[in-house]
Amino acid sequence: MLVRATVIHNDVGLHARPATYFIQKANEFKSSISLEVGERRVNAKSLLGVLSLGVMSGTELTIIADGPDEEVAAETLIRLIDNNLAENSEE
Repeated sequence: MLVRATVIHNDVGLHARPATYFIQKANEFKSSISLEVGERRVNAKSLLGVLSLGVMSGTELTIIADGPDEEVAAETLIRLIDNNLAENSEE
């Protein structure tokens, strides 16, 4: 299991389109992936779960990946967040 912390810096946080893109990327991996904000933990592959966190700009969140590709999954999602959830950030 890999646990990585990061901070959301884009203007709109993890809402609507950025959340959908994040979830699409998370679903590319076999590992189970969770997002944690404070005491709340949700499935990072669930739109309702991610949106329920209400992640805004400046929010610290933790990515927890567990499975065969956990390292690549966590690093890819951290990179995506660090690049302000831009759709071309992994290229």
